Amino acid sequence: MPDFRVIFASRVAGACFDGRLRHFRSGMIASGAQPMDDSHPAGRVSSKLVGLAGFFRSRWRGRVPLDRLFWRDMAFVGTAINIASSVPALILLGLKLPLWLVLTVHFAPVPYNLFLTFAVWRTAEKSGGGKASLMMLGSALWLIATVVA
Repeated sequence: MPDFRVIFASRVAGACFDGRLRHFRSGMIASGAQPMDDSHPAGRVSSKLVGLAGFFRSRWRGRVPLDRLFWRDMAFVGTAINIASSVPALILLGLKLPLWLVLTVHFAPVPYNLFLTFAVWRTAEKSGGGKASLMMLGSALWLIATVVA
């Protein structure tokens, strides 16, 4: 019986197939089993995971331009996500629901905020210069504002 976990893991990792796996896949096709493609539900999920992982990986490794990371990802999208979590938190507070629930909803984007701030710092350190230093300062102030507000 073919081991579909190997195929799924290699699709998630986006790895190229080595000779052994090619042989395995050709044996699957010869036995009548079809390899997983994008029309298969697991294939769609894996391509979404690869895309999401690529999003975070590219920002963490500094492959995204600093201007895009700071202005679009952090200032606009990050702020929109914070507002989108603060509004339901205020509604829950107005409904007099438990404080732990309100705080959980309000602080849910903090891990993403930390990620963006550290990604800006890492990218700014690689590029250097006065503009990069200002963006590092701006990202620190933005993080403080989003956590406090």
